Amino acid sequence: MKLGGLKPAPGSKKRRRRVGCGPGSGRGKTSGRGHKGAGQHSASEFDARFEGGQMPFYRRIPKRGFNNPGRTEYAVVNVGRLAALDTDRISVDLLQQHRLVRKRMPVKVLGGGEIDRPVTVAAHAFTKSAREKIEQAGGKAEVIS
Repeated sequence: MKLGGLKPAPGSKKRRRRVGCGPGSGRGKTSGRGHKGAGQHSASEFDARFEGGQMPFYRRIPKRGFNNPGRTEYAVVNVGRLAALDTDRISVDLLQQHRLVRKRMPVKVLGGGEIDRPVTVAAHAFTKSAREKIEQAGGKAEVIS
């Protein structure tokens, strides 16, 4: 097989639409843009939120308080749920395998429940009570950066 003999699969190469090339092109005169209006011009890109002059959704709904754009959202799991896992090293991947954490988000361990054996837990964040309970049981709380 030679590189010069390679051919693309049939139907994989689509021809570029040649607009404004006269009436024989099938898209002559207005080039498929219609007559007059904002859509006719070259800079006719509307904002993704534009709703044709109707009051846009983001302006119709009420807004309250402060929404911090830099907020870190965590997937949370309680210490009591970790006690049910029969392993001495608990990681984020293990939590996802056991469906204790569903989303691909940073994981935070909360202090709900009890743990009675030493385990090493690696997560992105721990509450003070969760860290205390893990260390009282003889385990370690490792923070993932």
